[in-house]
Amino acid sequence: MGALKKTSIYIDEELDEALAAKAAEEGVTKAEFIRRNLEVVVARPKRPRISVGVFEAGRPVWAKDLDHELAVYLDIRDREERREPE
Repeated sequence: MGALKKTSIYIDEELDEALAAKAAEEGVTKAEFIRRNLEVVVARPKRPRISVGVFEAGRPVWAKDLDHELAVYLDIRDREERREPE
């Protein structure tokens, strides 16, 4: 680690308390805990951006069609459940 530079940020009280608790669990200062975790985040590889569709869903079902689609599905399922075993 090189020379340290002071940076100030504003965080809410709950986050500050959670950071202090986590730092205490690890036996380090809150500043050290924050530094360690920031290093992990900064070193994390960049996630690839998806530029094309991953799958083809077919015809989209819009909200106005949903009631009809659900009624058809439930009717088919109901008929199958009532069918007597062969």
